Amino acid sequence: MATTAEENALSSRPEDEKLSIGANLVYGLQHVLTMYGGIVAVPLILGQAAGLNTSEVGLLVTASLFAGGLATILQTIGLPFFGSRLPLVQGVSFSGVATMIAISGNGGIPSILGAVIVASLIGLLITPVFSRIIRFFPPLVTGIVITTIGLTLMPVAAFWAMGGNSSSPEFRKPGQYPIGCRNPRHRASA
Repeated sequence: MATTAEENALSSRPEDEKLSIGANLVYGLQHVLTMYGGIVAVPLILGQAAGLNTSEVGLLVTASLFAGGLATILQTIGLPFFGSRLPLVQGVSFSGVATMIAISGNGGIPSILGAVIVASLIGLLITPVFSRIIRFFPPLVTGIVITTIGLTLMPVAAFWAMGGNSSSPEFRKPGQYPIGCRNPRHRASA
């Protein structure tokens, strides 16, 4: 009798549940809204740190959205050794923002892109090792790491909310600038 209860528990996993069209639409919208903020924030931070102009930052945001969409499709469809075949939205990681900002001071965006390509290849090579040791990292540990990353980015968000230009006399006055804008003339066009 115990095996039947265990089999029922395994067959009724939440991830195997078939949802209605309405629920799928609501959860899909939730994923898109959550994903969009994460994918757009990193290029905005890096673009500002690297001193890019507005059109270059826009191109960086577009490239991030394209790469996130491509990675999401790869994750969902899955290929041999790649993808979990689950509808997981892939985005940009905040964990490397501080490192990328430090790299941008030495060589700008080309140096960041080169470093990301090399790090990605190294990550791909060491993935089999990490797939074996992931059991030693319970959800409590990974949750703390993700929370710490979010908390370390709070000063950046506060700086943007205050105007993004500490030398401006309008700095810290609510509603003076759109988030991330450094030039008062951009306010009229934003």
